[in-house]
Amino acid sequence: MSDLLHSWLSADRLPCPLDPALHDWLYLDKGSLTRRLTDLAAGAFSVTPLHEAWEPLRNDECAELGVAPGCEGWVREVYLCGDGQPWVFARSVAARPALERAGMDLQSLGNRSLGELLFSDPAFARGPLQACHYPAAWLPRECRQSGLWARRSRFSQDQLGVLVAEVFLPALWRAASIEP
Repeated sequence: MSDLLHSWLSADRLPCPLDPALHDWLYLDKGSLTRRLTDLAAGAFSVTPLHEAWEPLRNDECAELGVAPGCEGWVREVYLCGDGQPWVFARSVAARPALERAGMDLQSLGNRSLGELLFSDPAFARGPLQACHYPAAWLPRECRQSGLWARRSRFSQDQLGVLVAEVFLPALWRAASIEP
């Protein structure tokens, strides 16, 4: 695969067409991934928090949020699970200054889905979906492997941007009967 696939790309910039089922999960479905996973798991959906902290954001996240490199932000990493198995690794970030101005408390989400919060608040507008092969080094050790597809989008409310990246793990593709 091309090195280009390690960069976040819109659907029209992919170097080769994707399998239609994979394209649907990455780009076409603009609704809540939480709802889609809940449906696929026949209701057996859960969120497992892994890491939440104030820390410097990665350069690609700062660029997408329009903040200075190294800006501190709230970082939340979770597994979205179906039938008790991690199906998706999700990383959500927001720059500290904008988050504090907005008065949004992401620290109290616990095992609730951020996606449900964002989709239930009409003040948030979702930006375009981008996809890439997520760098293995950015994944938790227990699911670290190369070539996993991920998508991300920015949710905006006034000056607040919340960047949500979702990495699709092999167990999801098995559950959905898709060959990535």
